[in-house]
Parts: sequence; C-alpha cells; structure tokens
Amino acid sequence: MIVNTGNLKTLGTGFSAAFNRGLGQAASQLGVIATTVPSTTGQNEYGWLGKFPKMREWLGDRVINSISQSDYVIKNKDWENTIEVDRNDIEDDNIGIYSPLFTEMGLATAAHPDELAWGLLKNGFATNCYDGQYFFDTDHPVLDENGVAYSVSNSGGGAGSPWFLIDDTRALKPIIFQERKKAQFVAKDSPTDDNVFSRKKFAYGVDARYNVGFGFWQFAYGSKQALDAAAYKAARAAMMALKGDYGRPLGIRPTLLIVAPANEEAALKIVNSEYAAGGETNPWKGTAKVEVVPWLA
Repeated sequence: MIVNTGNLKTLGTGFSAAFNRGLGQAASQLGVIATTVPSTTGQNEYGWLGKFPKMREWLGDRVINSISQSDYVIKNKDWENTIEVDRNDIEDDNIGIYSPLFTEMGLATAAHPDELAWGLLKNGFATNCYDGQYFFDTDHPVLDENGVAYSVSNSGGGAGSPWFLIDDTRALKPIIFQERKKAQFVAKDSPTDDNVFSRKKFAYGVDARYNVGFGFWQFAYGSKQALDAAAYKAARAAMMALKGDYGRPLGIRPTLLIVAPANEEAALKIVNSEYAAGGETNPWKGTAKVEVVPWLA
C-alpha cells in the first residue's frame, strides 16, 4: 500500500470501525452496581452523602437540610490506551493483524468502568467511604433518637469469596461512576508527525476521564462468610433493620444478591430452591435476584 493521505485516512477509518465494534460487543454490568453521575470539573464533592432527605410536618418555617456533613470527594482520572502501527506493515499490506487489536481495544475501553466499579466494591472491606469508615464495616456511626452516636454494621466479616446484598430500587446505587469525558478515539497518523518521522510509527489511541467512588453504605451489605441460608438471613435482617439519624427508618429492601462465580450455585439454591437443606419449605425462595459477576472472581 502506498503511504499517502488518502490511504491513511481509509486505514484510520477502518481501525476506528474495528474499535467501535469492540465497544459494542462488551457486555457491561456497570448499571447493576453503579449510578452514573456527570462531571464538569476536575472533581465532584458529595457532601450530601451525609444526609438522607425526609418529609416532616410543616409547622412554622421550613427547616433547611444542610448537605455539608461530608467532605467526600471523587477526583476524575485520565485513562488511555494506544496502539502503534509500523509504517513497513502498511507499505507491505500487512495490516490485517491490527484489526483484532483495535477490536480488543474497544472491548477493553467499554469494560474498564466495570473493572473499576466492581474492583472498588470488592475492596470495600478495606476502603473508606464518606463517613471515614470502610464501606463494609461493623462500626458506621449513626445518631439514635436522642442524638447520641452508636455503631451499626453492614459487614458479615469472614475471609472467603465475597458476596453482596444490595437494595437496587433506590435512586443511588452503592457505587458512583463519575464521568467527565467519554472515551474518544484519536489518530496521530500524519506522515509529518514526529512519531512517524522519527520512528516510522503511526499511533492510534483512546482517552477518557472518569473515576468511581462510594455512594450510601446503607444500600449494601458485604460478606466473606460462607454463603448459606443462615448468612443470607443475617444479611437481610441487618439491612432491613437499618435506621438513619434520629431513629428514622430507611425502608431498605435487600433485592439483589451479587456473587462471584464461585458462589453462583450457593446463591441460586438459596433464592430459587423450593425446599431448604432439611427438606422443609425454603422461606428465601424469590426474595432476591441473583447477579453473577466475573469481575469479582
């Protein structure tokens, strides 16, 4: 192939098409666990995570709810992926080897938010959230009816394969995916570009800006205990008993059981079987949906 502007444009279009095919082939589970929040600056502040809004009887003046209880900040990060194409491969018509690479680049780009979000959830046993505690912890501070702080838990402990019970009916999911700039495919393929002149390499890449962080810990329960009926029962009870500050019931509904592939069979038995291990009717049948997530493996 003759290396000229017209042929390079056609080549770049083909690489971009392969990249877009990869984008479309990725099966994302991001929406299961994360709420996408648009960002217009270098970082977003989530002070409102320290406040659950609620209705009150209107007596006298309105009561303004402050949203400055937390200084939780999610800073956007830059991400990139770049492939170089040797000029000799173009001149020798040896470009078929690159198309699968660009398709894989598209797949990796589309999957990256999942990788981040599920990785953060998996590490929630040792990563702080807005209240300064680990996201899954035994001592989240809450105020009782008299305004006295006490500790509550959304963690089952343990050391095995992690599993999670979440309320996926709420407006905010347990993870926040903060998006500043969507992924963009860029070509640096002019014959006069420095990378071509100095190293005879044409460069094609993708870049984006985003990051992930935690939402309300109250909407998720994490455990590394063996997943059985007793542990599942304890998780449901702990979630539904949660209250906000000053004793306000939160109405948590544990509706989704999230597991790594290692716990798929145990999860399906708990929520799908007609009968429990002892032959009695299974009281947990249909109490939650099961989501098996390879990113948690």
